[in-house]
Amino acid sequence: MSMLTPPGMGGKYRITGEKFPRMRRPRNRRRTILAVVASLVALGMAGWGTLQLIDVFGGGGKKTTAAGRGQDCPKAATPSAPVRNAALPKPAKIKVNVYNATKRGGLAKETADELKKRGFAIGKVGNAPPEYDKKVKGTGILLGAPKAVSGVLPVLGTQLKGAVQKADARKGTDVDLILGNGFKTLTTKKDADKALAALARPAPAPSAKC
Repeated sequence: MSMLTPPGMGGKYRITGEKFPRMRRPRNRRRTILAVVASLVALGMAGWGTLQLIDVFGGGGKKTTAAGRGQDCPKAATPSAPVRNAALPKPAKIKVNVYNATKRGGLAKETADELKKRGFAIGKVGNAPPEYDKKVKGTGILLGAPKAVSGVLPVLGTQLKGAVQKADARKGTDVDLILGNGFKTLTTKKDADKALAALARPAPAPSAKC
């Protein structure tokens, strides 16, 4: 009998030293924990993907206002240029004095005649005052009362591209067109009409896009 055999036991229970009881390997806890964590991560990813699909096909889940824009939509930027509310004056309501500040003779009359054909009322025609005579380097200068800056001068300015618009201390409603050394001819009627139409219908400020 082997020394490993308990007293009183024998037969098939006898341990001979050639065979040993089969022991079960202890379970690996780390592997079990990793398997559980991996399962939880997989379930979380599946749930997140489902929410994303619902968000895409459900329009993003944003609440819209009465204007149809999301609550987080930024406000439209305030336009830098003032909005023109008053109607622009018609050319027939604008009285233009045409003055020649160049050395070319007859330029004021030719320009006045063309402005008259385009519907403007013509006032005085002649040489420019001493303070401007032979001193205007650009195409021309438009002069008028302060209130003419917002309507009358811009309308007249469509007829001569590049003319400088200025306000002086006059009280009347007439305006001056002083032709400078850079003047060649008035803007073509076709282009002037386009500029006048664009001036009468200024483009609205762009709305915010979400």
